[in-house]
Amino acid sequence: MSKRLVIFGSGEIATLARYYFENDTEYEVVAYTVNDEFVDQGTLQELPLVPFSEVPHLYPPEDTDMHVAISYKRMNQLRQQKFEEAKQEGYKLVSYICSRSVIWPDLNVGDNCFILENQTIQPTVRIGNNVVIWSGNHIGHGSVINDHTYIASHVCISGNCSIGERCFLGVNSTVRDFAKIGDDVMVAMHSSVSSNAHDGAVILGSKGEVLSSNDRRARAIKRKYFGVDDVRA
Repeated sequence: MSKRLVIFGSGEIATLARYYFENDTEYEVVAYTVNDEFVDQGTLQELPLVPFSEVPHLYPPEDTDMHVAISYKRMNQLRQQKFEEAKQEGYKLVSYICSRSVIWPDLNVGDNCFILENQTIQPTVRIGNNVVIWSGNHIGHGSVINDHTYIASHVCISGNCSIGERCFLGVNSTVRDFAKIGDDVMVAMHSSVSSNAHDGAVILGSKGEVLSSNDRRARAIKRKYFGVDDVRA
């Protein structure tokens, strides 16, 4: 018998999440939900699209689980906010880990993660809550990915690394072994992390130029890509 799942979101990631859950897990998606002010139609993909305020009454957490399917908007803040609100409503926030990946039995994964295909995740890796890991990445042994972080495709994280909360790692970026990345750090596409990075930094290019959180260029980059200057403000 299938388990019931409501997906928070109405964009591309939400509809993609439905495909993965229904084709690679025991879940059946029964509805979508978004903030009340964004409900401009009654259905999405022939399923009900309901205001978030009504979800606990229509799909109670006693018999329905939830997955928050949002990207890295506002440097992952929005996904964190909805994750916390759904938790407060009593929902179990389920993770998806694609069966078409290489993982080990000791992999530790938190709630509401979305981990797509063709990952190589080595032993003793720990992944926190609400983490998105797109397809085709390498995560080295002993590494830790903390809550609400977003990892794009073809990222190589070497062994014994620590990635902070709400970070963003762009396509084809690399992190050297034993590197420690703080919270709210952006690693740009094709960039290399060769040393530790403090909270709020932006890392650019193959030489790993590090811009501090209060650097004018760092603030401009975050404003352009995430709609926010400094997520800690």
